[in-house]
Amino acid sequence: MHAELQKQHQWLDQLIGEWTSEVECSMGPDQPPSKTHGTEVVRSFGGLWIIAEGVSEMPDGDTGKTIMTLGFDPQHDRFVGTFIGTMMTHLWIYNGSLDATEKVLTLDTEGPNFSQSGMTKYKDIIEFVSDDHRIMTSQILGDDGNWLQFMTAHYRRQR
Repeated sequence: MHAELQKQHQWLDQLIGEWTSEVECSMGPDQPPSKTHGTEVVRSFGGLWIIAEGVSEMPDGDTGKTIMTLGFDPQHDRFVGTFIGTMMTHLWIYNGSLDATEKVLTLDTEGPNFSQSGMTKYKDIIEFVSDDHRIMTSQILGDDGNWLQFMTAHYRRQR
């Protein structure tokens, strides 16, 4: 089996490098926002995938680790991937697409709602502001049918 590189695989290459992050997050309407800092190393996996390994302080003072994988499935014309973290037991499965400007990748997924009483839809949105600055926002679909942004992370390339 041989996979041919697509332009979407090359788009993922701009994520490769060492990054620092500044994250602001609120885990519910009654929760105050928290600000944390971290690092992320993103590497290519055979040119078809990227693997992003993050380490960040958590609002409670602990350290959290995350791993994100992203690739592109040309048969379905969709970006695909996963996300896991040491602070959770849920495996997040991504399915997404680029906007017309090819600056914004929206990744749809599903996971536990904030009260842990059921599942709901989420969006993780990666936007390139410049080659060395990207923003990732996370949104949750509320019970009222509206999207609520609960996390904003600014990543700045170090190398």
